[in-house]
Amino acid sequence: MSTRKLTEEQKRQWATDGYLVLKGALSKPKVKRLIREADRIYRKHARQNPDANLKNGISRRNVLPESDAFIDLIDPPDIFDLVLDLLGPYIQLSMAEVTVRPPNPEASGFIHTDGGQALRHIRVTETSWPLQLKIQYFLTDVNRPDSGNFALFPGSHLRPYPEAETSVDTPGAVQLCVKAGDAAIFPHALWHGASPNLSKRTRKTLIYCYSQMCFRTFDFNGHSPDVLDRCTPRQRRLLGDLGGDWSPGAYFYAPGDQVEVIEGKKKSGQKKA
Repeated sequence: MSTRKLTEEQKRQWATDGYLVLKGALSKPKVKRLIREADRIYRKHARQNPDANLKNGISRRNVLPESDAFIDLIDPPDIFDLVLDLLGPYIQLSMAEVTVRPPNPEASGFIHTDGGQALRHIRVTETSWPLQLKIQYFLTDVNRPDSGNFALFPGSHLRPYPEAETSVDTPGAVQLCVKAGDAAIFPHALWHGASPNLSKRTRKTLIYCYSQMCFRTFDFNGHSPDVLDRCTPRQRRLLGDLGGDWSPGAYFYAPGDQVEVIEGKKKSGQKKA
């Protein structure tokens, strides 16, 4: 059941700056487990792509089938409560991604908004539910600038994205310095990206995206029974299982038990062993 809410200060920061940083969002044991899984995916990618330039790192999407550790992160307690407070209950998970950014003196970093060409032109007011938000979980310390930091422009979620080239060196850009286990939450319209990694440490993160359920998902088109059988009722609903056959309008007008399921009040049919 959803219990944690945004503080008044968090609400002000979200409305004004367009992002939040959650300190210690993941425990140390959970970070260690997720790092092991991210490293395994990176090694697998290297074996399968021997000619790839690994200095550029990887962005491996749709990682839920890879491990229950990623499934568990669909709706972690406390963190998911804040997602509900921001987005409301009529939502879905649309992305689960591992990113690995090794040191690379040749990289320049990047800035963008999410959702492609059309969504770049769409913004919401300070009092509206967002269309979409992401949580970026940091699995490694990023203590200094130009270490593959998450870069952003505070307040940019309310401004048109400029046609002129925008980079991490553009005035107004901020590079977040965070510790392993911290997380950042931000909406699609925030100008954001990553700084170059000029450090000696590989940056590892996870990105989970949630959107209103009327949107298309980003990095998968449904899931296999194997994945869904490992999920709780709420996780299944967030992955598009509406509890019955598809019908016109199914992802626009939610099932009658949507709020109950998403708020975690429906206890029957728990995750299979």
